[in-house]
Amino acid sequence: MSKTKVFYVEDELFLGKIVKESLESRNFEVIMESDGAKATELFKKTKPDICVLDIMLPNKDGFTIADEIRELDEDVPIIFLTAKTQTEDVVKGFSLGGNDYIRKPFSMEELIVRIQNLLKNKQEGSQKISGGTASIGKYNFQLNRQILSNGKEERKLSYRESELLKLLYENRSTIIDRKDILNLLWGNDSFFNSRNLDVYITKIRSYLKDDPSLEIITIKGIGYRFVAG
Repeated sequence: MSKTKVFYVEDELFLGKIVKESLESRNFEVIMESDGAKATELFKKTKPDICVLDIMLPNKDGFTIADEIRELDEDVPIIFLTAKTQTEDVVKGFSLGGNDYIRKPFSMEELIVRIQNLLKNKQEGSQKISGGTASIGKYNFQLNRQILSNGKEERKLSYRESELLKLLYENRSTIIDRKDILNLLWGNDSFFNSRNLDVYITKIRSYLKDDPSLEIITIKGIGYRFVAG
């Protein structure tokens, strides 16, 4: 059985060595590059299964590399690593086709779980909602019309409810940072918006309650994980 190929771009060589050795001890094959300018060419040559990109890199940043990778491969999962916490970084990362986002310092267990989840989701099919509709358990979600239906009843969602459900669904089986949700959907993570998010999560749970295979799990102190089946 062939090993999963991880394309890892990191300029902190000490950290990179630790991460590379840890992943290799878990039976991953790691292709590592420290120079951003060389990353895209190495990606083309090696055709990895998943990418882990630091954002702050010499000569070319992780966002630019991700943009170039997406031109070559629309489906390969991309995880961004960064010490930054600015809202615009989170938003930009997802807008460039990033699938996940981990802030430094991070634990190897967290990185490995996120890699495994993204690979599992890729095998199960595309994460993105295509054609404006998606089957979520027994529900049909029409993103463009903001309608959630289960064959018996049809519910019109608000714009923010619809965007929250989309975010949860497209990142299913991965942990979504609470702050990232707040920054993406509300623009900042103020206390007032945080309480609003609690209300919206409760609403989405109630809308999906007729399908026990669907669950929004609260990861205390971190965020949420949406499980579908």
